[in-house]
Amino acid sequence: MTKLNFNFKTTYLNLSEKLFSKVLPSKVAAPKLLLWNDQLATELGIIKNEQGALAYLSGNQVVENSTPIAQAYAGHQFGHFNILGDGRAILLGEHITPQEKIVDVQLKGAGQTPYSRRGDGKATLYSMLREYLISEAMHHVGISSSRSLAVIATGEKLRRDTIQGGAVLTRVAASHIRVGTFEFARRALTIAEFKEFTSYAIERHYPELLGHENPPLAFFKKVMHVQISTVCNWLRVGFIHGVMNTDNTSISGETFDYGPCAFMNEYDPKTVFSSIDTQGRYAFGNQSRIILWNLARFAESLLPLFDSDETKALEKAQAAIDEFGKLYDEAYLKMMRKKLGWIGEEDDDVAIIQELLAWMQINNADYTNTFLYLESHLTKEEVSFDATVYQNGLDDILKNWKARCVQKVNSSADAIALMKENNPRIIPRNHLVEKALRTAEGGDFSFFNLFLKALQSPYDAAPLEFQLVPSDFDENYKTFCGT
Repeated sequence: MTKLNFNFKTTYLNLSEKLFSKVLPSKVAAPKLLLWNDQLATELGIIKNEQGALAYLSGNQVVENSTPIAQAYAGHQFGHFNILGDGRAILLGEHITPQEKIVDVQLKGAGQTPYSRRGDGKATLYSMLREYLISEAMHHVGISSSRSLAVIATGEKLRRDTIQGGAVLTRVAASHIRVGTFEFARRALTIAEFKEFTSYAIERHYPELLGHENPPLAFFKKVMHVQISTVCNWLRVGFIHGVMNTDNTSISGETFDYGPCAFMNEYDPKTVFSSIDTQGRYAFGNQSRIILWNLARFAESLLPLFDSDETKALEKAQAAIDEFGKLYDEAYLKMMRKKLGWIGEEDDDVAIIQELLAWMQINNADYTNTFLYLESHLTKEEVSFDATVYQNGLDDILKNWKARCVQKVNSSADAIALMKENNPRIIPRNHLVEKALRTAEGGDFSFFNLFLKALQSPYDAAPLEFQLVPSDFDENYKTFCGT
């Protein structure tokens, strides 16, 4: 039986054993391969073999050179600190790709671990299909994200709010080291072990920082930069993570954990879809504030490595955190200028952006389609969706925006190209996601595969069905963690 060509290393096991527990995946009785990511498999140098996939990616057999572990970590969940860990995910190892890139390969829904906290360690088919669909959409829209290699149905029945089918997802990421991992390590490890762990994380993700005069401080600043980039990209496409706890904040900048996430249709910065976010902590418009809060927790963990003198360490941490506001504002404006087709900078840019967003909120305008509507005024193409709302008081904003588009270019061609590169035609609309998941859950993958294919080319022309939004669907829509 082929081993699927995995090339595993297990360097994480060289760290303190407090950071993980060795554990074998639970075996399943009736594995069935439902989804396989050919593109990702090619990038990884993995050979598709259904018999091998069913054996090794269901957890029934352990891949050669793999030492499965569950990672320990902590996290501030909705602002409250908790000791956590992989309660339903098992890391098979670090795969070395043909390009010498290191990635974690993890089985999600693979059974109980020491961190399961009375849970069964299993995952529902619905939630694993959701992660596959959304993570692929995020990757193809150009946002740093974990990837999904395969979904295997287990044939099991899981007791949740209802009886649901079980599945195991193979998740691939640069690593699964989180801010919450550092929060745990700072509390559980000796200072020598903590230094070793921090050096490991730096060498794995940002080896260029090892020669810096203060690698831990440079590391913090680098993570701050990549997280700002990730969150600005979320805002670019209307993505709401839904559970921005520190244990879901990756030091690589990758987006992961796609349970309570959703996409905003009508623009409103207070938009929340997560069933557990009852106070709106992780609303669309709060995500920049929350990533700053999470980064502050990261800095607290790293303090003793910034400087042996506590006062100096605090000063260095505060100075680094104080850079966030300027860095974020610059990144956000750069992103919005691209969405609007603007080249360079002008003094009135912020005012026009704020006017447009305010108009969108007042008029319940669709976030994605509004930018496509603006673009149509440069391309002279008809939009395929209902544009009635844009006849309501947008004229002055439209005039100012259009004049700004051609201020620093000889023609509108550059503005059009910029907008086409940064405004997706298709996003995972909530009602379409639910339709895809429910039909696939019932055994019919025809719509799921059609929708997935469209999401893999999000900047191409989209079928009208994927741009229309039911007026009342989002009103009572809720997303869940899937545990």
